[in-house]
Amino acid sequence: MASRSVNKVILLGHLGKDAETRFTTSNVACTNFTLATNRRWKDQQTGEWKEETDWHNIVLWRSENIANYLTKGKQVYVEGRLQTRSYEDKDGQKRYRTEIIADDVILLSSGPRDAEAPPNDFDQRPGMASQPRNATRPAQRSQAPPEPDFPQGVTDDDVPF
Repeated sequence: MASRSVNKVILLGHLGKDAETRFTTSNVACTNFTLATNRRWKDQQTGEWKEETDWHNIVLWRSENIANYLTKGKQVYVEGRLQTRSYEDKDGQKRYRTEIIADDVILLSSGPRDAEAPPNDFDQRPGMASQPRNATRPAQRSQAPPEPDFPQGVTDDDVPF
């Protein structure tokens, strides 16, 4: 009997910069963006609160329209899988890059550009135009996940570029 495995990633974070969409030679849209997630804990020795930000590279295929809404600072929910690929850099060194290949991207906040955001009850799935969530999902999954107890989101001072 073959053993089973799972490769599933769920992230809730803020965009570090505007998403970029490029097209392959066969005209398939590939949207890339970075997502910041925060972790907060109390240091046992000092009693001080500490915070750490992790940055994730997200790849979304066949969704050329969503890049207009994925702008710096907006909060998004991402479901997908991890993928590591290797390549040779310009000096011939082998490099590795780990990315999250997104299956679902759901806009949770309108962020800094409120006027440009679609209504909050829309999501974007690869290969589909924006659809109301309840049109493509079962009723029990029609609401966005609850917001965790994070400190205020990523600010311009937290973004390294």
